[in-house]
Order: sequence, then structure tokens, then C-alpha cells
Amino acid sequence: MWRFSCGCWELTTNEAKMARDEHNKAAEHHENAAKSHRAAAEHHGKGDHSKGKEHASSAKQHSQTANQHSDQAHSKSQQQK
Repeated sequence: MWRFSCGCWELTTNEAKMARDEHNKAAEHHENAAKSHRAAAEHHGKGDHSKGKEHASSAKQHSQTANQHSDQAHSKSQQQK
């Protein structure tokens, strides 16, 4: 598959696509973790600690999943070298 990047066309390999997919998954989970952290802070600030704990738990899960995808992306990126 060819793609345009940095002003030139380059051939992408399946490994490169898989690594890029992992990076995108990691980024998505990082963004979801950040949203959950902000929601937790907002609920705790309003005194709604049970909702705050729910959002904090969700943030933790997203953070852990993001870490897994980050590790996989790093591993797949290293395989391309």
C-alpha cells in the first residue's frame, strides 16, 4: 500500500500499519482516560464521591489499556528497524 507522507510517497508495510493502529488505539485510550479523570475531578469537587470513584475507576482502566497498546506499538515499531 502506498501513502503520502512528509511530501513524498512511501510504501507502507503490514507491520507499519499494525504499529500505527496500535499507536492510534493507545492515543484513543489516553484521551478517554483524560476525560474520565476530568469527570472524576468534577464530581469529587461537587461532593459526589461515588460518581467520582466510578470515573476514577474508568480512568484507571483506560490508562492501563493505553499502556498495553503503547507497549505493543513500541514493540511493533522496533520490529520494523
